[in-house]
Amino acid sequence: MSFAMTIAPHLPYLRRFARALTGTQAGGDAYVAACLEAIIADQTIFDESLEPRVALYRVLIGIWDTIDINHRDGGPATPFERNLDAIMPRARQAFLLTTVEEFSISQAAEILNTDEDEVRSLIDEAGREIATQVSTNVLIIEDEAMIAMDLEALVTGLGHEVSGLARTHREAIAAARKRRPGLVLADIQLADGSSGLEAVNEMLDEIDVPVIFITAYPERLLTGERPEPAFLITKPFQTDTVKAIISQALFFDTRAGTQQKAAV
Repeated sequence: MSFAMTIAPHLPYLRRFARALTGTQAGGDAYVAACLEAIIADQTIFDESLEPRVALYRVLIGIWDTIDINHRDGGPATPFERNLDAIMPRARQAFLLTTVEEFSISQAAEILNTDEDEVRSLIDEAGREIATQVSTNVLIIEDEAMIAMDLEALVTGLGHEVSGLARTHREAIAAARKRRPGLVLADIQLADGSSGLEAVNEMLDEIDVPVIFITAYPERLLTGERPEPAFLITKPFQTDTVKAIISQALFFDTRAGTQQKAAV
């Protein structure tokens, strides 16, 4: 099997991880591109003694630790962007690796170039950090009643408030206008046959809010070839996965708000 065929199945999920780390599609995809370019330039950095997916993520973390390419608008890096690694500690990397990407503790240790005890400590640290996160109100756009109920219970269990439940494009827009959400969880396919993407795009014309998309087919939204979500949860989802992605979305939204205030 060629090297390209070996890594190709893992690229969509590498994009998901990188986007969650940077908070944007552009930033995450830029890191993935840099990762691939580095491997092409020196294939020895891809450790063939490891599982291909583990080796690929390990190269990405190495790229993260050595270069700064997470520029949101393509312009000069702001102090916030230059110091992103400082405010995106390894604790969050470990948490995302084991929850969203579902690596084992030992695999995460290989990726982070550390030992298993350190990974466990990092995950505990991330859990404490998430527990202190400021609560917000969440709009859930989901047409399957049981999933909507599960999400509602999960969100409230994290200390957030559900501002509305919507099953269709029209209900989603009405709910957002009735009470502006601090976060949106949106399914891709809605009950009326409309797209959750379209509903969210219309919503974003009126308000600025972080959005997490939920889909059973994440690879369709992780190609890097068109505007795609920065935050993506795969159905069926685990509680810790939702917790991790909500934390990341609110983390970047809070940081962006802090930057805007500091610039005033």
